[in-house]
Amino acid sequence: MSGHSHWAGIKHKKAANDAKRGKVWSKLARFIIVAARRGGGDPSANLALRYAIDKAKAANMPKDTIEKAVKKGTGDLGGENYEEVVYEGYGPGGVAIMVEALTNNRHRTAPEMKKVFERHGGSMGAAGCVGWMFSKKGLITVGAAGINEYELMEIALGAGAEDMKTNGDVFEITCEPAAFESIKKTLEEKNIPMNVAEIAMLPKNTVTIADPETARKIVNLMEAIEDHDDAQNAYSNFDIPPEVMAKVSS
Repeated sequence: MSGHSHWAGIKHKKAANDAKRGKVWSKLARFIIVAARRGGGDPSANLALRYAIDKAKAANMPKDTIEKAVKKGTGDLGGENYEEVVYEGYGPGGVAIMVEALTNNRHRTAPEMKKVFERHGGSMGAAGCVGWMFSKKGLITVGAAGINEYELMEIALGAGAEDMKTNGDVFEITCEPAAFESIKKTLEEKNIPMNVAEIAMLPKNTVTIADPETARKIVNLMEAIEDHDDAQNAYSNFDIPPEVMAKVSS
């Protein structure tokens, strides 16, 4: 399973975990604040804000909490000023990793993130060291069970998707970011449930990890990065075959 789709699946399962919900909501609130600050508080005129609010709703974030975050972003309520930072580096097995963070103190976050990488057998690199290996794309996955592949492909391509392929037990739809909302809306209108729907940094090529121990170290590193309060998203180019992932999960 490849780093982009498989890790997205793990992330969404983690987000649904009640024990982690407080942390997930805190991160999504930052996402909303930054989007509202940058493009205004009207989601119909601010696509980034609409996307942030949709992610918050998918994580069952209360409506009043969402509204409060929007108001903090527009300046109607006082709030901290967050800036976007991208950290790049390498994990076990030489896999490339990109981390998107929102921080109110980059002098604190950078050394903390460096420690997370090193503690789990990785190393943080200079800006741009792995960014060229990724492209910004819309990613939507749909469970393959009970779905006609050709009908779904026709719907997705008709709505503006670039590609659709089978990846394990899901269909993986990719598109340019500008087409993401249109495809998502079309699938919603046709009552096609989506497992993952996000704009992500997808790897241009993947690194196959055949060793279970290396795979375990990579997954542990990715989880540790995601657990950091300032990390919004973590992307990698690892490709762990299902039989190897089964050993990691056990």
